[in-house]
Amino acid sequence: MRSMTGYGRCHLEEDGREMTVEVKSVNHRFLDTSYRLSRALSFLDDAVRKGVSARLARGHVDVFVTYANHRQDAKAVRVDMALAVAYRQALGELAAAVGKEADIPLADYTRLPDVLSVQEKDEDQQAVRALFERALSGALDGLIAMREQEGARLCADILQKTESIERIAEGIAQRAPSVVRDYRDRLRQRVAALTEGEIDEARLITEVAIFADRAAIDEELVRLKSHLAAIRETVSLGEPAGRKLDFLVQELNREVNTIGSKAMDTAIAQAVVSAKGEIEKLREQVQNIE
Repeated sequence: MRSMTGYGRCHLEEDGREMTVEVKSVNHRFLDTSYRLSRALSFLDDAVRKGVSARLARGHVDVFVTYANHRQDAKAVRVDMALAVAYRQALGELAAAVGKEADIPLADYTRLPDVLSVQEKDEDQQAVRALFERALSGALDGLIAMREQEGARLCADILQKTESIERIAEGIAQRAPSVVRDYRDRLRQRVAALTEGEIDEARLITEVAIFADRAAIDEELVRLKSHLAAIRETVSLGEPAGRKLDFLVQELNREVNTIGSKAMDTAIAQAVVSAKGEIEKLREQVQNIE
């Protein structure tokens, strides 16, 4: 199981090309990839998306790419012949106007604006793509390793909270049978006090049966136990589990709320408050799971 928070970096140098890829991720409901490529690397757009989506399932992911080409054939010097001739003609006209010789050294032409310009040659896209894919894979390896380390810690904490909720549920299950008995005893005492000891047993049994039906929480306890077992199974599968865990935590909360509304017992109400506190802590942890 993985967290959605992590960082990875990979730096590669090969055949005069230098590539650095950094990847960091934080929590997000879905997989959201953000990156910015220079114009020279715009052809890597699909490689970024495919590379990230192939390795990650959820989280906001930022990808930073730094690239430099140090090869001797990476740049070319371009001479603007037409501009150089235009300069020559203009300088000749100027020389004639002021009565000077128009003998211009060749080196002076190189200092005239825009006669010489340095241009980047077109990249070997196949070579650059291969280098980038390896660098991205290395960065993702580091990010995933960090997410797995954090995920292991989260898994242990989730299991601990699951056990705590289960202990509370067991306490509620042990207390539940006493609720009907206590109600029956209280009702008998009240009726006896009002009727001077004359009790309609049939009516008493009917009232107790109605109360027992309203206060029954057996089904909720069974479903609660089932959801807790499902959480344990889910965290052990070794696959993205955040969305399923989020759903299971919502179901836990639903069952506990129902128990609290039906039980009509002070001890169970206190246990429900404790259970809801643990479920809220569990929910906060689950929000970090991929």
